[in-house]
This record gives sequence, structure tokens and C-alpha cells, in this order.
Amino acid sequence: MASAHPYHDAFRQARQSRDPRFDGLFYVAVTSTGIFCRPVCPARLPLEKNVRYYHFATQALQDGFRPCRRCRPDSAPESPAWRGVTTTVERARRLLTQLPVRPVYEVAAKLGVSERYLYQLTRTHLGISPKQLQIYSQLWFARQLLTQTSLRIIDVAAACGLHSARRLQDLMQKYWRVTPTMLKSQPPNHNGTAPVVLFLPCHAPYNWPQVRDFIAAHQLERVEKVFQNGYARAFNWQDSEGYLKAEFCEKRCGFEVSLNITDLQFIQPVMANLARMLDTNAHPETIHRALLAAGISKQKLTRGLRFPGTWDVFEAASRAVVGQQISLKAATGYINRMDQLIGGSNCFGPVFPSPQEVVAQPVDFLKMPASRQRTLATLAEAFTRHAQPPDTDTLLALKGIGPWTCDYIQLRGYNACDIYLHSDLIVRNVAKTEAVQPDLAAPWRSYLTLQLWQIALEQRARQAQEKKHNKSTAR
Repeated sequence: MASAHPYHDAFRQARQSRDPRFDGLFYVAVTSTGIFCRPVCPARLPLEKNVRYYHFATQALQDGFRPCRRCRPDSAPESPAWRGVTTTVERARRLLTQLPVRPVYEVAAKLGVSERYLYQLTRTHLGISPKQLQIYSQLWFARQLLTQTSLRIIDVAAACGLHSARRLQDLMQKYWRVTPTMLKSQPPNHNGTAPVVLFLPCHAPYNWPQVRDFIAAHQLERVEKVFQNGYARAFNWQDSEGYLKAEFCEKRCGFEVSLNITDLQFIQPVMANLARMLDTNAHPETIHRALLAAGISKQKLTRGLRFPGTWDVFEAASRAVVGQQISLKAATGYINRMDQLIGGSNCFGPVFPSPQEVVAQPVDFLKMPASRQRTLATLAEAFTRHAQPPDTDTLLALKGIGPWTCDYIQLRGYNACDIYLHSDLIVRNVAKTEAVQPDLAAPWRSYLTLQLWQIALEQRARQAQEKKHNKSTAR
């Protein structure tokens, strides 16, 4: 597999230089030791003839390699979804690795393919069956919990959907020839109220000040806490209640996340949602190249740029509707007023209103233009009719919702990477000034949108500073 890999030369150079930009994009397996590592592993470099390269950790596991205990491949940043596999395969991989585990037939139905075809896809592209992928993903997450947290082994098994410590032990012995106790790095905490502490890695560089300031400018004052080095909020996740606090560590390039949650089986999806919201899985070097190609100058390029999302799709949709054709300050004022009037709380603190709570209100409860109030009510009703958020076609059919609103929902609710808000006034003006060619940034035009906002923000800051300086000089 080593010599035939299409990215062999690039991977060889990356591992030999221990280039951190490739961390999480591939894994290095060593045939002489039976171990696989991250490309940044500090261990002595193996000979190239003894090396195999894999895009996914599950592929290395399937071929019988064990994860390195020194660099801990389970703590690498998650690879983005654009590594050369088909869209269907990537969607399948994402659904099959989600917890709680779904039956394979249900995943196939969601993808619109047969179970047999799903099996062929995963075997061809990932070298593994759907069921094996699910088991490896459960074990992979169990390893993270065992090495990073003080959860009891029985609680780790529950969080991974394995239901019993015995089942977890049997699977680990079968596939890795280790036991959960061998991987346990911290003494078990028998206090059920103690938070779970996990590390959420990012691809370097990660521009935390830019992310922090963006979230602060859009902040839900009752629900969210934004501080110098981190972010916190209470949330509901299906039938579970939770609270998280994420502190950025520049040295490790990631977030130390303290998580309280009433149902442990939702730890993994909550962490995945936080990763989406903070955009930790973006690969900045690829995005930088796309922005430069589109015409952004090196002097104005924001290194480590990230596009922060919202906690869920309904929050993004609500922000989009109340923010139609008004300033960011006014839109943030409306969304905070909505939250203060009808937002609820859980056992950990205040939470954003649900669609059901919005539907229950009088149409004019927000005291904003009547057409926008009706659109908000219609939107909330659409969210209550289905288990999943309505798709773009459904939203566009609602009166008062147009392409800009749907694009904003895609940007912040799903962190879509290729949305260019060409109708946004600031984007349009800055793009003209900078002579930007948006299509050359594809498929990363969402980051071009954000970069243009960032340029405008920095221009305003410089103008304010100059005005202040001029006033001081005049005195």
C-alpha cells in the first residue's frame, strides 16, 4: 500500500519533517513494530521500506496495526471531508461513526442506497465493512475516554454504546489485544456530578482571537459566556441536558473541554457539534491557498481563519430571519430579546428557545416589522413538523425566506464551506475594492465571505484609531 499510495511522496516528506500541518490528514503504520502513529510522532523515524500510509485510523486498525501510546493517534485533529473519497462514502463514514450507533440498514436508507451497495462502498474505499467501521469507531472513542478522562470503565462502555464493561473488554482484547484497564490513565471518579474533561484538537494555525471576537459580536448574552481564552454555554441535546466550557490552549493548538451531561451516550455527538461550531477540523493551509488565489493579498490574509457556527440549525435560522436587511448590532439585539423573553433553562443554566416555544408565542411578541415576525413564526412551525431540520427547498417555499436567509443558515447552522454571500453589502463592497474573483476560492468561498468581513472590520478599526489619534493631536 505504501508505494501505491497517490500521496506517497507528500506523506513521506511530511512525516520525515514532522510537519504539523499534516496532523490528522493521514497516519503512518510501521510494519516492523505493528504500530501506527501520527505524522508528528516524536519517536525515532522508521525506514521508508517499513512504512505504510493510511487516510483513516480505521484502515490501519483493520490491517492489524495498534495505535501508538506515545503520540496517541486518537488525539489527532479529525481529518476534513475532502480527501478524495466520494461524497456518498464520506457521508456514509460520518453516519457510521456517529454515536449512538445506528443500525446499518438505517444508515443505508438515509443515504438512499441498499445495504449491499453500502457494504461495497465502504469495502472499496475504506477497506472495511460498515459494521466493522462502527465497532472500530466505538473502540476508538472508548480509547479517548480511557486515556483522557477519569470515567469509570462501565461509564466509558455506556458512553460508547457498548452497554457493559465486559463487552468493551471483549472487543478490545479481540481487536487490539489490550484491556480497558491497561489503557486507563487516571483513577476512576465515582462522583457522578464531576465533568468529563476531553481535549479537542485543531489543525494549526487556529486564530482564536478572530473566533472569540466573532462569537462575542453575535453573543447570546443569557446563554453564552465568551471570555479571554474560551467559551461556555448550557445546552439541550435530544433528551439530555448539559453544560460545556472550552478553553483554548495555544501551545497544544486545541481546546480543553469540560463537559457536564446527563446522558453519557451523547458525549461524542456533543463534542462533534462543538468541533463543528468552533470549526476545529478546517485545514488552514488549504484555505489560505484558496483565498490568495481569489485575490486576497498576503498582507490582508487572516492566518488561521475559522468560521464559527451556531450551536444548532434553529438558532442559525432564527438569527437569519431576525437579521434580514438590518445591521449586525440590531440583529443581535433582536435575537437576545427573543432569548430573554421566551428562553428556558435546564439543570445547568439558561438555554436558547426551542421551535415549540417560539410557536407558542403571539406573532408580535418581538415588536419588530410584522412581515419578519410572521416569517419567524412560520419558520418555527416548519421546524416542529419534522424530526430533522427542514432542507433548503422546504425553507425557500416559506413566505419571507429567500436565498440569503438559506445561505446564512447553511453557513452558521451547518458550517457549509462553499457559500459566498454575494448579496451582502459589506462583502460586495470589499470584493470590489480588493478586485476579488470569488469563483477562484471554490470550494472554500465561505471563508472568502468571512475574510471580506474581516477586512472591513479591520478597516473600520484603523479608521477609528486614526480618528482618535487626530482628535488627540488637535488638542
